[in-house]
Amino acid sequence: MLRHQQTKVKICGITNLDDAIAAAEAGADYLGFIFFSPSPRSIAKDKARRLVSQLRGNPKLPLLVGVFVNESAEDVAQILDECNLDLAQLSGDEAPNLIINTQSPIFGRSYKAIRPRSLAEAEAEAEWYVPPQRKESQPTLLVDTHHADLYGGTGLTANWSIAAHLTGQVPGLMLAGGLNPSNVGQAVVQVRPYAVDVASGVESSPGQKDHDLVRTFISNAKTEWARDD
Repeated sequence: MLRHQQTKVKICGITNLDDAIAAAEAGADYLGFIFFSPSPRSIAKDKARRLVSQLRGNPKLPLLVGVFVNESAEDVAQILDECNLDLAQLSGDEAPNLIINTQSPIFGRSYKAIRPRSLAEAEAEAEWYVPPQRKESQPTLLVDTHHADLYGGTGLTANWSIAAHLTGQVPGLMLAGGLNPSNVGQAVVQVRPYAVDVASGVESSPGQKDHDLVRTFISNAKTEWARDD
């Protein structure tokens, strides 16, 4: 059956209320808050909690995602609860059982970011990390750019061929890595992802969004495409 789908958008690295509201009003589906102190887009837990409390009354509120690197499932769950976040994105070297084990405190509200070096590696990681069931509104896997030292946020373009191959196997795949308003439309056409993720590609400086770029990115990303189910 041919089904028309519109790509969802995650604006990541939110650090302030103005950027969050601008992204929400522009039609973002997810807002990302980075809880990894080495990142130039990191946010403290207390600040995130205050910001989310101000956002929760917004009728256009996207799903709110905490981004974590090599934290325990218990610590991730605690921050999700304390900050009133919807989902966790695990962007480090976390074990699959944090996501797919029904006894994990973040089971059903987490997904894994991978940075594969090859198609074989991508397929293996998809087999490890993709849960057996997913909620329609929730990503299952994020494909980012491989980097030897950095956990995302590189600004380097991901391997779209690998990502496109995985979309045929993984419902709910999100594409990240080097996306910006100029290339996101091409990425959507080539990869057919469930969602796209951007941070540096819509910024005036690290952690500060350019609202015009945010609006243009979201508009260019939300192109309907047909999918055979």
